[in-house]
Amino acid sequence: MSSLQKYRRITVKIGSALLVDRTTGLKRSWLASLAEDVATLSSRGAEILVVSSGAIALGRTILGLGGKTLKLEESQAAAAVGQIALAGAWSEALAARGLKSGQILLTLGDTEERRRYLNARATISTLLKMIAVPIINENDTVATTEIRYGDNDRLAARVATMMGADLLVLLSDIDGLYTAPPAHDPDARFIPLVERITPDIEAMAGAAASELSRGGMRTKLDAGKIATASGAAMIIALGARDNPLAAIERGERHTLFQPSSNPVKGYKTWIAGQLEPAGRLTVDAGAVGALMSGKSLLPAGIRLVSGAFSRGDTVAILSPEGREIARGLVAYDATDAVRIAGLKTAEISAVLGYEARSAMVHRDDLVVSRVGEDEKAEG
Repeated sequence: MSSLQKYRRITVKIGSALLVDRTTGLKRSWLASLAEDVATLSSRGAEILVVSSGAIALGRTILGLGGKTLKLEESQAAAAVGQIALAGAWSEALAARGLKSGQILLTLGDTEERRRYLNARATISTLLKMIAVPIINENDTVATTEIRYGDNDRLAARVATMMGADLLVLLSDIDGLYTAPPAHDPDARFIPLVERITPDIEAMAGAAASELSRGGMRTKLDAGKIATASGAAMIIALGARDNPLAAIERGERHTLFQPSSNPVKGYKTWIAGQLEPAGRLTVDAGAVGALMSGKSLLPAGIRLVSGAFSRGDTVAILSPEGREIARGLVAYDATDAVRIAGLKTAEISAVLGYEARSAMVHRDDLVVSRVGEDEKAEG
């Protein structure tokens, strides 16, 4: 049983299929029951942030677009109509229980660009201080395939880390993590507790279960890696029941992901939570050891550079086996990084023609992943 009483700030993510029926539209009764749960948690002193999908699905229903595949502009138009209806429904449901709410629409740049990240955090923090529930969604009216989060699981994790939440709850159409997708494998075993997300755990993920949802277990595990690295616990629970948060407290089935015992904090939370690194640096075994001992990444340890990144972008650092072991802000553009990869510090200036930095990624701008820490412990 996982009581929610010990958590002071909780981010709750709701999938589209939970909120919207394909033919009748918004599931008002279910939304009312969730609002009741939010009010109960709020009355205990918890701060609740809601990441709510459903704008496109609701707009599609209102506009009578049926189940056809939407063009980009149709999807954006559906989002524009759905966002108004969705925000109004949340406001009404929460107001009926004495709670104020505010809508926050984010684009990818709002969390990936440092200044916009800080602005978004300040706005949401102010809403929480005013005891208003932030209702957060991706701004699908302007998002495209190239500049979107891709799913609200990862958006919710990014919001949770940005706001210092100590719990992320993903309400879904499945009641937790299984050893294999249970819809396809009758022998799949339920996993109630995950101490850390290993490659074996990731291998259990399947694809999205509904066309109304862009997510799936794989994106939930991606969200888990982001959230737990920052010190937040994560719960995956069945949302398709009334009062789903109260159900968690009653001990109904769900999977709990434990937070890292050595979480990333402050400025490095932003680095660690970057959803899509601009490039990748594959390093040798010596560089892996240096990073694990808290040192900077020097060009001499780099074996392969990939991606079109610029100085200051976030890059993923990979072990010789191709596993991500760290992320950091790179000190060189990709073209120069390629030229100096493998070189000793004394050789860099002669190649580039100017006095250069000794580190490709300085330790102050670098975050070692839990996978990297585990490899260090095993070694």
